[in-house]
Amino acid sequence: MFNEINIGPFTFHMYGVMIVIGIFMALWMTTFRGKRQGHEEERIFDLLICVLLGGFLGSRILFYLVELPQIMKDPSILWNFKNGYVVYGGIIGGVITSFVYCKIKKIDFLSYFDLIMPSVAFAQGFGRIGCLFAGCCYGRQTDHWYGIIFYESKFAPNGVRLIPTQLISSVGDFVICGLLLLYARKKPAAGRVGCMYMILYGVGRFAVEFLRNDYRGSVGALSTSQVISMFIVAIGVGMYLYLPRLGDKQ
Repeated sequence: MFNEINIGPFTFHMYGVMIVIGIFMALWMTTFRGKRQGHEEERIFDLLICVLLGGFLGSRILFYLVELPQIMKDPSILWNFKNGYVVYGGIIGGVITSFVYCKIKKIDFLSYFDLIMPSVAFAQGFGRIGCLFAGCCYGRQTDHWYGIIFYESKFAPNGVRLIPTQLISSVGDFVICGLLLLYARKKPAAGRVGCMYMILYGVGRFAVEFLRNDYRGSVGALSTSQVISMFIVAIGVGMYLYLPRLGDKQ
């Protein structure tokens, strides 16, 4: 695949282009669904800004933690913003900042949590297509027909057939988005749609990690992302079971 497209004097990096497309599609979906549910458009926009800022900071912080040994050797990594973003850090950072915003504004966090998370999955689907163009987040070597070969990637080994983990992740994210939208139509207890995202994404990410071959940090035999996935799924299941009881108490 290729990551740079030259049109006249302009060079477009497809990874960045797909990230921008994902952000705008998430904004459109959230605004469209939010208006139908009676949410204020201003609140939706403010929350999305919080999610973006928190996501950016969270993804960089987790990247720094995972790459700490390399940063100690080469501190210039700290201000290299062309790459070095960890998805889980972005998710955690976005949730924390939106939660704080809702607390400050005294609005219901769970209803906005349910509103935004399907859009997050949708945006991630486009982001993973960007990963495919760039060649990052690549898979293990394979001899099967479905393997893909990179020739100009700065991240994946070139000239080798690899498992298309980026496409697998992208399709999985779009499927998760669809399942969450269908589940939301059943009007479950507040917060359960967001919890289902945590469960579905955590399980899917844990499985895909076995197919990846890029360095993501490790904890024993598992990658850092797999360990985080286990916690995310556990928290999601716990919240999913507890939220209806919380509603009864209120």
